[in-house]
Amino acid sequence: MDYEKTYRFDEGRHLDLKHVPTSVSEPAPDKETIKRQLEANLVKLDALQSKLYAQATNGVVILLQGMDAAGKDSMIRHVMSGLDPEGTSVVSFKQPTSNELAHDYLWRISAALPRRGSIQIFNRSQYEDVLISHVHPEILTSQHIPGINRVEDVTKAFFDQRYDDIVHYEDYLAHNGFVMLKFFLHYSKAEQKRRFEKRIEVPDKNWKFSAADIKERGFWDQYQQAYEEMLTHTATKTNPWYIVPSDSKWCSRLIVSEILTKRFEALKPEYPVVTAAQKQQLHQILDQLQANQDS
Repeated sequence: MDYEKTYRFDEGRHLDLKHVPTSVSEPAPDKETIKRQLEANLVKLDALQSKLYAQATNGVVILLQGMDAAGKDSMIRHVMSGLDPEGTSVVSFKQPTSNELAHDYLWRISAALPRRGSIQIFNRSQYEDVLISHVHPEILTSQHIPGINRVEDVTKAFFDQRYDDIVHYEDYLAHNGFVMLKFFLHYSKAEQKRRFEKRIEVPDKNWKFSAADIKERGFWDQYQQAYEEMLTHTATKTNPWYIVPSDSKWCSRLIVSEILTKRFEALKPEYPVVTAAQKQQLHQILDQLQANQDS
């Protein structure tokens, strides 16, 4: 299966998440088979990252969005763990700080972009600003946004403007060689319930449990609507979304690793070409090192 084509969602369609599967439609490989495929993909990604880093032309953002307990943290551990830490880092976008709120809402995103040749993993992202505020518009009334003083001021036009802002922002990044690979980990309400229960029942997972997550679970339908609107308005040919069925964490990890491998290969990173003059200089340096009797 071509996972990149199967789970790609780009412009031209309105999304209805109720009709998007949260589990794979065909028999899934067993866990050991997935682990072997994951390992093979990590080897490929490691080689591609090495060339990306040396070439220093493209910067890559791997962006993960999903409801609470969708598997974003474990996705990072299992799929991105094989990447060279020198050229890879992770940033989590939580509730904005007072300093962040004193700037435009994309300011903290720009500050977290990778250098050319590097990879930045976004655990949540700029899309928090059209998701949480879509469900809880009251939080916007204290952010000193011009014209937003009451909940009634947070209209459809407000979010349409933000969708446009984000699309243009991502186009701007693409024009400058920065690639944004966007994954929505899509899973069912029943699976979220199971994972929350596990966090309570298994002592080693207790630290993950938050009463706030249960409170937000009460807004499940509103969040699904917010995601539908966001995905519909911000998926483009250049910057598509990948809607990954995530009821099975192992299947979602395999799918993401396959898509990452294909997208990295499409960048065709190569080691910089060493000119004849540079090679001659290297050989001269080598001769000097070998002639040095002090070592």
